[in-house]
Amino acid sequence: MAEVPTTHNLLVGKRVVITAAAGTGIGSAVAERCLEEGASVFISDIHDRRLEETADRLAETTGTRPHTALCNVTVENDVQALVTSAVGAMGGIDVLMNNAGLGGDVDLVDMTDEQWAAVLGVTLDGTMRCTRAVLRHMIDVGINGAIVNNASVVGWRAQAGQCHYAAAKAGVMALTRCSAIEAAQHGININAVAPSIAMHAFLEKVSDADFLEELSSREAFGRAATPREVANVMVFLASDLASYMTGEVVSVSSQHP
Repeated sequence: MAEVPTTHNLLVGKRVVITAAAGTGIGSAVAERCLEEGASVFISDIHDRRLEETADRLAETTGTRPHTALCNVTVENDVQALVTSAVGAMGGIDVLMNNAGLGGDVDLVDMTDEQWAAVLGVTLDGTMRCTRAVLRHMIDVGINGAIVNNASVVGWRAQAGQCHYAAAKAGVMALTRCSAIEAAQHGININAVAPSIAMHAFLEKVSDADFLEELSSREAFGRAATPREVANVMVFLASDLASYMTGEVVSVSSQHP
């Protein structure tokens, strides 16, 4: 693995909201990278204890404790409360990182309506709901902000057992493209990343080890990405370096779709 690059103050002055940021996955890695790059950060999650533990850990590693709030992205009132809390704490929102998602592994013939709805409810509907709320804020206040969505390469690739997740992530890609066209007239950029596999403790806990090893072995580097490697691309898309990019889905993978 290449040496981790030094920070470059890419997000100084930016006020960033990150959903599903508790734990050890991409969300908390994005929060850490945003803090390192000088942003004010507000993290949310549905898990209270893990959220506060994550904030404490980020305070230790970066010297700055992010603001926190519980938020279930499937509940409109929660999303509205998150935006209100973030605006109150930071004075506004310049960047939204939509990281909330829910997966699963079940063949379509065995899938229940509840399993389908649960995955799409968090992964696609939740991304839409947060994007809508923050877009309204940015447009009302006149903020030329950025929104970065977390999609997945399974939005392009066929993979057994992933009909609900793949459909949701393909929807996130389409949502990214269409909302980007609408937001461009307001000077707002909307892009997405599409990771292949990013290894972290929670994924290892809930997934079959042989399956994860198989996915990792397919990558050109023979390993999964780290959450930080995905976070680096998300930070780039949130920064002014990506000022002319919008409606794009950037694959964070060493495979082609």
